[in-house]
Amino acid sequence: MIPMSLAQVAAVMDGKLSESADPDAVVTGGVEYDSRKAGPGGLFLAIPGDKVDGHDFAEKAAAQGAVATVATRPIDGPAIYVDNGIDALTRLAKHVAAASRARIIGVTGSNGKTSTKDLIGQLCARLGPTVATEGNFNNELGHPYTVCRVEPDTEYLVLELAARGIGHITQLCEIAPPEIGAVLNVGISHLDGFGDIETTARAKSELPRFLAAEGTAVLNADDPRVARMAEATRAGVTTFGIEQPADVTAADLEPGDGRYAFTLRTPGGSARVRLRLYGLHHVYNALAAAAVLWRLDAPLDALAEWLSESGRLSERRMDVFTRPDGTTVIDDSYNANPASMGAAVRTLGQLPTEGRRIAVLGLMADLEEQSETCHRRLGEQARDAGIDEIIAVGDGTEPIVDGADGVTATHVPDQAAAIALLRSRLRPGDAVLVKGSRYRTWDVADHLRAKEDKDQ
Repeated sequence: MIPMSLAQVAAVMDGKLSESADPDAVVTGGVEYDSRKAGPGGLFLAIPGDKVDGHDFAEKAAAQGAVATVATRPIDGPAIYVDNGIDALTRLAKHVAAASRARIIGVTGSNGKTSTKDLIGQLCARLGPTVATEGNFNNELGHPYTVCRVEPDTEYLVLELAARGIGHITQLCEIAPPEIGAVLNVGISHLDGFGDIETTARAKSELPRFLAAEGTAVLNADDPRVARMAEATRAGVTTFGIEQPADVTAADLEPGDGRYAFTLRTPGGSARVRLRLYGLHHVYNALAAAAVLWRLDAPLDALAEWLSESGRLSERRMDVFTRPDGTTVIDDSYNANPASMGAAVRTLGQLPTEGRRIAVLGLMADLEEQSETCHRRLGEQARDAGIDEIIAVGDGTEPIVDGADGVTATHVPDQAAAIALLRSRLRPGDAVLVKGSRYRTWDVADHLRAKEDKDQ
């Protein structure tokens, strides 16, 4: 974090120092809410939970070198007492962002936020010290937590912006106002919060609407709802895409083994890129990242080289590995919605394999009344992608089997049954995709990975 005295931190947080706290002690580390990560020079944020209360770990954090604990009830040891811990963290993050010289990049969209944020973070790190959201820690806690990791020499701050309703993205932007905002796409996701796709589009448009006139909105020209956001922003607009005319685009695409090569075309010239990431959807993510880096004046040849060298950072996202028995596994089990599921089964369909292509598909959550239609459509997409066998896991996935007419498709009640079925069906040389909304296929992916680890 940017160094501040405890007295300064308390003032920014609208908090009160305990009698044992040294107002002149300097906070140089970050703010941690997990006492195991608390360290010298940092702050420990004590959050009351349903099962564990962070206040019970304040003494441990102090023993590990934390300067003070941000608390909402009396504790032993140095403390800053506040009314609400997350509100206090948010106020601190606003102060850090305002005091920092870092250029701030925000990324949102229905799909690909984390992967694109990871790409942009890796690319920005080639230009200078960079802080980026870890994983998809993009909510009211993760966002200010990330901002508070900014240090005096940080040049780039890359933030993933999530929303489950109108106004959420605006609130995140107010904490750390982006100079560049990228909107990747608008799809069917989190309908429990948004209600319909047009409301989703309105929520995602909050990022370009928030940008200042001197900022840049990076917009997907191939997504009509995103492209229309150019009319709603004061900022300059840079577009990316493949099918429609765009400032940053990909030509001469070669799918290879599922890791695409293409000619990156920008207003400054062209260069060849060969991705390490699997799937056509990652070409779009790479184009969005390239558009951001082009606005940051990255040299084109270097940008193409850096894109070709960038890899996957976050877990359970298009993690492709081959087990010793020759089985190829695509672990994309972190989360799922209709667009990302469609992209995943198409990637499996393109993956070279000597055996069969098997898709283990869990529930796509939060689709409300569209759930049956979307799952049936997924079965059709899997069939059309050339998948040989489908295992639909759990309640609500039965329509996948109905939609996969002509393909060997089985519905199983839970992950244990899916694992048992895989044990009987899987043969060396097969390729397996594992995907579903959070937790719903993790046991299956972990089983396949444990087999890999055991064999090695």
